[in-house]
Amino acid sequence: MSLTPLQAISPIDGRYASKTQSLSAYFSEEALIKYRVLVEIEYFIALCEIPLPQLQSIDTSVFEKLRAIYTEFSSKDAQAIKDIEKVTNHDVKAVEYFIKEKFDNLELQAYKEFIHFGLTSQDINNTAIPLSIKEAIGDVYIPQYMELLEKLKSLVEEWSGVSMLARTHGQPASPTRLGKEFQVYVTRLEAQFDLLNDIPSAAKFGGATGNYNAHKVAYPNIDWKDFGTRFVQEKLGLHHSFPTTQIEHYDHMAALFDGLKRINTIILDLDRDVWTYVSMDYFKQKIKKGEVGSSAMPHKVNPIDFENSEGNIGIANALFEHLASKLPVSRLQRDLTDSTVLRNVGVPFGHTLIAFQATLKGLSKLLLNKEKFAQDLENNWAVVAEAIQTILRREGYPNPYEALKGLTRTNEAINQNSIADFIETLEVSDAIKSELKVITPSNYTGI
Repeated sequence: MSLTPLQAISPIDGRYASKTQSLSAYFSEEALIKYRVLVEIEYFIALCEIPLPQLQSIDTSVFEKLRAIYTEFSSKDAQAIKDIEKVTNHDVKAVEYFIKEKFDNLELQAYKEFIHFGLTSQDINNTAIPLSIKEAIGDVYIPQYMELLEKLKSLVEEWSGVSMLARTHGQPASPTRLGKEFQVYVTRLEAQFDLLNDIPSAAKFGGATGNYNAHKVAYPNIDWKDFGTRFVQEKLGLHHSFPTTQIEHYDHMAALFDGLKRINTIILDLDRDVWTYVSMDYFKQKIKKGEVGSSAMPHKVNPIDFENSEGNIGIANALFEHLASKLPVSRLQRDLTDSTVLRNVGVPFGHTLIAFQATLKGLSKLLLNKEKFAQDLENNWAVVAEAIQTILRREGYPNPYEALKGLTRTNEAINQNSIADFIETLEVSDAIKSELKVITPSNYTGI
C-alpha cells in the first residue's frame, strides 16, 4: 500500500509534508541508497585512476556510463536494491550486488570484484551520510535560513525609528527601539551561522578498522592513506578523518548539530518575544479571509505561527541533542547504535524547516500598532529617572539616585508634569533644567 500524508505516522511526512518535501532527496531511504551508490561508483573510478594493475586495461570512456548509475538513479533502482536486501539482510552489501549487476550489463564483468574493494560498510555509510547532510544544508537549510534572516533584516530597517518601552524582569525599563531589538536576533544568528560554517563535514574512509589493512596487504606499495584523503576530500568534497576506528568518530557532526541547535534556540527566543509583544497589543495580525482563530471565540486571532515554530524547535533540538551526545560514543572499535540513530538524522532538519517557515509566516502577518507603543511610553515617564540622575551625577549633584528614588517609588502617577515639577525643585542652573526637560520616554533610546 502506498503511504499517503494521511497515513503517515510522523507529521513531517503527513501534515507538514509540503513543507519538508525538499529534504526527501537527502534523507529518505531512497536518497541514502543513492548516496551509497555514488560513493561506491566514485571509489571504483578512483581505483582505476591509480591505476591498480588489474584495472589498467579499462576504457576510461566507460566512467560516464558508470556515473549514470547514480545520476540517473530511480525509485525503481532503489526498490531493486531493497529487494536484494531481503536476501542479504545487509543494506550496503545489497548496493554492491546491485552495482555488480550493472557491471554485467556494461560488460565489465572482469572488474566487478573491485567494487567495494577492501572496504567495510561504514566506509560507505560514513561518507554517504555526511555528504547528504552537507548537500542538504547547502541546498535546503541555508536558503531557508537566509530567507528568514533577510526578513528579520528588513524589519530591523523598517522599525529602526520605532521607540518602545523596554521591559527587564517584565517591568518597565529604559526605552529602546523596536528595530534594535530585532537587530539583536540578527546579530546572534549571524554569529552562530559563522561558527557553523567553520565545522568540517567529516568522513571516515579506511577499511574494517580504519587502518587500510586489506588495501595494504593486497597492494603494499601504494600510499593508501594519501589515496583515501584525496578520494574523500577531492572527489567527495568532505574532510577525511584519520585515524579512526571502524566508524567516523562523529565529533564534527556533533558540533554541527550543536550549532544547528543554537540557531534554533535563538529563533525560539524570538518566537516567544514576538508572541509576548502580540499579547501586549504591540502588534496586530493580518487576517486571512475564511480562517478561524478559535472554535469558540470568533474575535480571536491567535499567534499560532510562533507557537508552531516553538513546538517544532523543541522537537528538533531534542533530537539534535540526542544525536550530538550519542553519536561520538561507541563501544571499542564500533557498535551498531550509530547506524540506527543516523537513520533519523533528517527528522530534526524537518522540524527545523517547519519552524523556520512558521516564524517567517508569523513575521509576515505582523501589523505595527504604533498607538500602543506610544501609549506605553507615555504611561511610563518614570523611566527617564535614570537619565535625570545620570546627568545630575555628571554635575556633582548630591545623592541624585536617592532623590529620584524618592520621586519614582510612590503610588502617585509619574507623568510629564510631575517630572517637570521635580526638575524645578533641583538646585541646578536653568541650562541644566532645560537639558533635563527635553528628555522624554520616546527620545531616551540611546545610540
